[in-house]
Amino acid sequence: MNTVQEPIKASPAAVAPRRAFKPRQLLTVFGPFIGLALVIGFFCAMPSVRPYFFTGANFKIIFVQTVTVAIGSLGMTMIIISGGIDLSVGSVVALTSVVGAALLDWHFRPGASHWAAFFPPFVIALLTILAGGLLGVIDGAMIAGFRMMPFIVTLGMMGIARGGAKWLAGSQIINAPDSSINLLMAQNDPDHFFPLPPGVWITVGLAIVMSVVMRRTVFGRYIFAIGSNEAAARLCGIRVQWQKVFIYSIAGLFFGLSGLMQLSRLTEGDPTTAIGLELDIIAAVVIGGASLNGGTGSILGSMIGALIMAVLRNGSNQMGLPTYMQEILIGMIIILAVGLDKLRQRRTD
Repeated sequence: MNTVQEPIKASPAAVAPRRAFKPRQLLTVFGPFIGLALVIGFFCAMPSVRPYFFTGANFKIIFVQTVTVAIGSLGMTMIIISGGIDLSVGSVVALTSVVGAALLDWHFRPGASHWAAFFPPFVIALLTILAGGLLGVIDGAMIAGFRMMPFIVTLGMMGIARGGAKWLAGSQIINAPDSSINLLMAQNDPDHFFPLPPGVWITVGLAIVMSVVMRRTVFGRYIFAIGSNEAAARLCGIRVQWQKVFIYSIAGLFFGLSGLMQLSRLTEGDPTTAIGLELDIIAAVVIGGASLNGGTGSILGSMIGALIMAVLRNGSNQMGLPTYMQEILIGMIIILAVGLDKLRQRRTD
């Protein structure tokens, strides 16, 4: 009599990476902190830069400049750990900032229809974030439903979102009227480090929440499991395709929030802004210890990586380096970070 063999059942934690601490993992854990210390030390060691760089007012500027990349890194960390990639972040940030600016302009425009009264700044902020989440749902559905490569899907979304931003703005910059949204990134008392803008504290709070989610919840363990071995995760009963939709959807919400912070900081919706932002965000995540092969990474590392990127750009500006030199420097850092990732993988194998 033939019998049907039951599929092997295992706990999702069985496919998640072991968290046993090993001495050779010191570089992975403390590498981002060492890199941040080295970058800060480099600029502080330069007599011509130190008086302007190592001040509370300048570090406030650095923290403010970090917010957009840091929030985007929260979503990108989930995607990269799960073994995916998203190249549309910059375009999504531009589109959502234009959406928010257009809604604000409509709400405060003299003679606007009575429907505009139902869209106060709070609702507009929520709709801006949800716009990013909608694009994330589309990306996740295409990747999971049609089993398409994330690189191709998000590359296409990059062009769609950028074109949509230009269409919505009429290829012009939309100046956002003064509202409570501008207070998110307002730098009160710019000559001192405190008080920090609310957007900085929102970023810190979200980073803490996501650290708990990634390390202490079933959803977080599923993300690591899918990135470590997708086939094994599927055999363990994880609904991989649905999880991918959730991952890209939540990441889209973070990208929408980045667009909102960009709108608050610039007080305008510019369809040509955030070009190349995806490279800064991916670099921040990789510098923070995440592997482009999936299964490895941390929220804290990505936040330190985002801070390193902001310090590099700020210090380069203090030195008077031209923009093209900064781009060359960032490109070299990305290559170095990926090379270190490959070296870590070889030592682990």
